Amino acid sequence: MTTAAGSAPQTFRVAGFIGCGVMGEPICRHLATRGGLRVIAFDLDPAPLARLAAHGVTAATIAQISAEADIIFLSLPSGAVVRDVILGDGGLLAAGRPGQVVVDLSTSPFDLTTELAQRFAERAMLFADAPVMRTRAAAEAGTLAVPVGADPQLFAAIEPLVKTFASDVMHVGKPGCGQVTKILNNMVVYETVLALCEARAIGVRAGVDPKTLFEAFATGSADSFALRNQGFKAILPQEFPERAFPVSYARKDLSYAVALAEQVGIDATGAKNLVATFDEAIASGWGDKYGPAISLVFERGHAPRQERDD
Repeated sequence: MTTAAGSAPQTFRVAGFIGCGVMGEPICRHLATRGGLRVIAFDLDPAPLARLAAHGVTAATIAQISAEADIIFLSLPSGAVVRDVILGDGGLLAAGRPGQVVVDLSTSPFDLTTELAQRFAERAMLFADAPVMRTRAAAEAGTLAVPVGADPQLFAAIEPLVKTFASDVMHVGKPGCGQVTKILNNMVVYETVLALCEARAIGVRAGVDPKTLFEAFATGSADSFALRNQGFKAILPQEFPERAFPVSYARKDLSYAVALAEQVGIDATGAKNLVATFDEAIASGWGDKYGPAISLVFERGHAPRQERDD
């Protein structure tokens, strides 16, 4: 691999992948089978690594990934974990080398992402934020949507690899802009989910069949991605499986949206109300259920609020 310090590699030969969970495992599999390069991966759970071995992925430690990989992808559950993997003892920043590329596919806070981009630049390493959008089914099919925050040269270098697991790849601006796009996407989707949850509960109590109500929405101006997916598939039948994007993860993403709004001087009242509803769902024991389980707050009643001790 020929690389000038601080510039994108001309050729990637080895990719590292850290975090092979619900989304990370299929992404890593597509990267290995479609990317034309060797893939080494790390996860705390050996099960996905065993499955990925059948597709040519080799299990490795984070230290081995730092030493061998030209480009490293992260698919981790939170910004806190991303920070630890990059900035912790033996992390990617300290162990990395000039010209090495790190791509964060996780949903991470905007301020953390801009900090990491600056820290990597100081080491002549390259960093892009490319948080994935769409569902687990899209990850399995390789049809994710990915907004990428990176300088144009780096975007051009990594775009072919991102396209191994995404059908829509967008350069949305400098580092940090990918996270802004993803966080606000989730804010808009889940504020719509909240409206659908409220509408179902109100409609049922007013005597309208919820299926009829949602079908009417689908023919009118209330039609949306959220209605056709979270609405018809989860809120309408009141089915909220646990092996899906859970309430606790949705709450994390919305807390990032509220923090971002505060950083730019916007009072995001809708997002704050949504976070409070997530908190009620978690207090009622529904935090591991699929995100639209906030519907249960309205269908079964609000969780009791803790009494203030003034």
